[in-house]
Amino acid sequence: MAPATGTAGDPVRRLTVLYDAECSLCTHVRDWLLRQPRLVELDLVPAGSDEARGRLPGLDHAATLDEVTAVGDAGQVYRGAAAWVVVLWALREHRALAHRLSTP
Repeated sequence: MAPATGTAGDPVRRLTVLYDAECSLCTHVRDWLLRQPRLVELDLVPAGSDEARGRLPGLDHAATLDEVTAVGDAGQVYRGAAAWVVVLWALREHRALAHRLSTP
């Protein structure tokens, strides 16, 4: 799992999660995330959308269409498996699982 890029050491208080709005599994997971109690706010935004480009102008938006991407409010960027772990970490009932998944 690749580490996050961006501002190291800054706490994450909000995550923008970019998902493929054309993928039925991705939209199902988005709907599931919206129903979960959160410890960290999640903004779920379609990858490659005008909203995503406006919120995150420096991001490689073509890459966000290939793998799930989560961006922390201090600029941390998580891709692929690391993005899934940080999203689980943001959920009240799944933070312990995220800690288990992020350690050897």
